Amino acid sequence: MTVKIANAILSINPNAEVVVRGDNIDNCTIQWDNNTAEISKADIKAKMEAIEYIAKRQAEYPSIADQLDMIYHAKVGGDEFQSTIKAIKDKYPKE
Repeated sequence: MTVKIANAILSINPNAEVVVRGDNIDNCTIQWDNNTAEISKADIKAKMEAIEYIAKRQAEYPSIADQLDMIYHAKVGGDEFQSTIKAIKDKYPKE
């Protein structure tokens, strides 16, 4: 995944009005419009890396449904959790 420079800028300042020319943060030009406070390229690059890191992690995790199923089958969460989930599984068994 490649994080776009404008996405990182808007993540830092959702109200930023900018024009980005180029797709490499190290040599692009950024035009800051309508008195938008300039953000340093170092800060933009750091935000791009953070966004990419988060996206990569999220892509690796199982879905929430799968995670909850793992918890249920591992018998984690206490008796109330187990009995609530078991009642639903019993009511609607897999076909």
